[in-house]
Amino acid sequence: MKFVNTAVLAYCFAAHAIAAPATPPAPPRPPAPLTIPAVVPPPAPAVIPPGAQPPAPAPEVEDNAALPPPSSAAQKVYSAAKGDLLQIRMLLKNGRSQSTVGSGFMVGTSNLVLTNYHVVSQMALDPDVYVGEYIDTDGKSGPVELLAVDVLHDLAVVRINRNGSGFFNIPEKLVKLTQGQYLYSLGNPLDLGFAISEGSYNGIITRSFYDQLMFTGPINSGMSGGPSVTVAGDVAGVNVSKRRDGELISFLVPVRFAQELLKRVAAQTSTPKDFNPLIGQQLLAHQRAMIDRLLDAPLSLKTMGPYQVPVRESEQVRCWGRSNVKAEATFNADTMACAMESAIFVSDSQQTGHVSMTHQYVRSAILDPVRFAVLATTLFKTDNLGSTKDTRLTGPMCTEKFVKTKSLPLRAVTCVRAYRKFAGLYNFTLLTASTDDARATLQSRLDVSGVSYENGLRTTRTFLEALARGTKP
Repeated sequence: MKFVNTAVLAYCFAAHAIAAPATPPAPPRPPAPLTIPAVVPPPAPAVIPPGAQPPAPAPEVEDNAALPPPSSAAQKVYSAAKGDLLQIRMLLKNGRSQSTVGSGFMVGTSNLVLTNYHVVSQMALDPDVYVGEYIDTDGKSGPVELLAVDVLHDLAVVRINRNGSGFFNIPEKLVKLTQGQYLYSLGNPLDLGFAISEGSYNGIITRSFYDQLMFTGPINSGMSGGPSVTVAGDVAGVNVSKRRDGELISFLVPVRFAQELLKRVAAQTSTPKDFNPLIGQQLLAHQRAMIDRLLDAPLSLKTMGPYQVPVRESEQVRCWGRSNVKAEATFNADTMACAMESAIFVSDSQQTGHVSMTHQYVRSAILDPVRFAVLATTLFKTDNLGSTKDTRLTGPMCTEKFVKTKSLPLRAVTCVRAYRKFAGLYNFTLLTASTDDARATLQSRLDVSGVSYENGLRTTRTFLEALARGTKP
């Protein structure tokens, strides 16, 4: 098992509990701002924020397809709205080269602009490295000043050096939408130019941890942060994401969350100099709600062979199963995987606020105990716990113990990684393998990202204690 120059946490597993040190591992002093390399995001979300990165040199076919011709209603909306529609760019301070592009829109007759947090995330996280710039439909440009962010709902407010015409008003009384109603999404897709996309409203999506509106219409890269409006021009939501695995399945942030953020801006006496502590506070608030909801009732128990395994199925967490059914296989493996279908976007290389759990029941009537032990050890992937080169997190601090729950002896490994930028946030991974059968093993994994140290321990304890052996079927 590789720990690659990491310290080992001095806490142990015990039957029915995990003993922990008095204090959690402290993250080291954050390094100077730098460009973070891309890493694999947490599992599950098949949703991508379409403005988090600039268009790739060879975009996917769905992103490269032209938008359908607008209707006469769409043409009227665009004609009236285009003066208040903006492209928002993030630029490297050194060289002023473009890093990411998205969209935004003027709020009433003010000099405030609504957009997505993920459009301006580089500027929020590393203001010494990135600056913002807007370009309007007439080609005029100017600087962008970040005023407020709402990471949990992926919204931001910026201020620019011009005022809006009043087309995009955010009324106190929200517009009432009906399923099938036409909406018009505006933005700058693929950095090709300003455009309008026609689609329909199809209800509120509850699989996301926070409500989102389902928009059946194309939202391409670069349109993030643009408005989606009714034919009368009322703002219904803000473009935010789309499904990778669907056709014309897109999502909007409900305008009520934009209302709340604008009220916070109005109440501000000064602009924050450093947004990282504010982002950390929002992520801590999210993890409290996420873990409370995850553990508000006992985990459900599913049967896998002679074992009982814990899962949580809800609107936010979905479970899937599969099995190798090849007749020539030397062993049989049944797998059950559960994961949240959404995560919180922090940067283009980091998502957090996510939970996943996997169980694999492996057995063999062909392999002798020695060969099966080799197989079980190979499947127990303790070296797949994250790259130590990931500059967003400390290296994994791990401990390995042989423990026993009420009815099941286990090999257990727990690893903890601290967030460098956000004090008090950690990623937890728990790996377990049963050791009660020479020709069968239950191997389980729990990943919890972006949680407090206490909630990480609380979740891993609950998961570990629920693993059990029942009677053979």
